[in-house]
Amino acid sequence: MKKRYIRHASELVTCRGKAPKFGKEMADIGLIRDGGVLIHGDKIVETGTTEELDQKINMEEYEVLDASGKTVLPGFVDSHTHFIFGEYRADEFSWRLKGDSYMSIMERGGGINATVIPTRNASEEELKEAGRDRLNRMLEFGVTTVEGKSGYGMDCDTELKQLRVMKKLDEEHPVDIVRTFLGPHSVLPQWKGKEREFLDEMIRNVMPKVREEDLAEFADIFTEQGVFNIEDSEYYLTKAKEMGFKLKIHADEMYPLGGAQLAARVGAVSADHLLKASDEGIRQMKESGVISTLLPATAFCLKEEYAPGRKMIDEGCAVAIASDLNPGSCFTNSIPLLIALGCIYMNMSVEEVITALTINGAAAVDRADRIGSIEPGKQADMVFLKYPSIYYLPYHTGINLVETVIKKGETVYHKEWI
Repeated sequence: MKKRYIRHASELVTCRGKAPKFGKEMADIGLIRDGGVLIHGDKIVETGTTEELDQKINMEEYEVLDASGKTVLPGFVDSHTHFIFGEYRADEFSWRLKGDSYMSIMERGGGINATVIPTRNASEEELKEAGRDRLNRMLEFGVTTVEGKSGYGMDCDTELKQLRVMKKLDEEHPVDIVRTFLGPHSVLPQWKGKEREFLDEMIRNVMPKVREEDLAEFADIFTEQGVFNIEDSEYYLTKAKEMGFKLKIHADEMYPLGGAQLAARVGAVSADHLLKASDEGIRQMKESGVISTLLPATAFCLKEEYAPGRKMIDEGCAVAIASDLNPGSCFTNSIPLLIALGCIYMNMSVEEVITALTINGAAAVDRADRIGSIEPGKQADMVFLKYPSIYYLPYHTGINLVETVIKKGETVYHKEWI
């Protein structure tokens, strides 16, 4: 078994814990100065100061990695993306810059529906190669686990194709991929006014095949005015839960429909977006333990107000942050941008943002017991930053500070390799 010893980390951020951190707990990142980590195979076996670990081991048994002057953190978890899709929608971005709203573009045939035909027409291999390239970019930013959604087919063949592509990439690429079925991502023109019938089509004819091939762990729905209402969303999520899916929900992004309350009611693992979440919704998410997954880069790209992350934390919620990488509303997977937006515009501390991108991101994909922190028993996923302190993350604004990424105990990226 290969043994590695990370030694003399200027700051070792452990984010200790096997469950999400709520409220004030988010500021506790378990920081160890002059820290060290012992790795056996793909698992972390011990952490502590370098002085403590030096006294416990025979150095000759270990490959030593010198982290002097570096910050070492858990690998980032991007817990909400749509990274498998065909073609792009740069024209829509320019329309929004001229004043068109996201919903007005969607109503005239743009938005999510505009990606459907290109994705249906793309071969599995084409989607796979494009997805591999996006995963490579994620890895450069220190992402070691990502959630990916289907939803750009809204028919059986394409939904299965997207999920199969993700399953194959998960087997081949260092970044672990958590797969989510999002068949009800939008309402195609032929289903307008027949949303319940469309959901029944997904439930009866598509989702059983997803389960049969073990293609997705989660089921999700876009609960939004003009898309799927609360009643239809609850119907779908209840059926999905009965079929064995864990639940996510696109909630309260454009209008305060009560998506956060629905997430609490059905026992969703996470509710995502939440720009318009109500005080009652925030209270219920906290009480039910739903992870509040915020997507600040989407609000930034749409020129919308940010989700009330500060209020959610102060009220005791467990907040995660994710990129929402997609071809329309948010074509970015920049972790430095998320950190800047979280700290500067959402009034979160850098410690809270780190928690949101590590252990709480892991909890949002139901993996807090395996990843998201640096502690004994966890998978050895971690990143080395160029600078000696976490405070460089927002300070060196929008710049990628990741130098090295370790995944399952192996070095899978180093800046000098590029």
